[in-house]
Amino acid sequence: MKVLIDYLKDVRLELSKVVWPKRAEVIRLTLTVFAISGIIGAYVGVLDFALTKLLEFLIS
Repeated sequence: MKVLIDYLKDVRLELSKVVWPKRAEVIRLTLTVFAISGIIGAYVGVLDFALTKLLEFLIS
């Protein structure tokens, strides 16, 4: 039981050393991830559509 208590104390000590991001930074970075994901999704969608049409053209 002492091992578990020591472990939890160490975890708490380490978490107190963490520099947590501010709310504004979290929101900004989240929106950045959404924007980049949307751009990549659109790119892959357009590429998939174009390659599908190319394959249809080559097959027919």
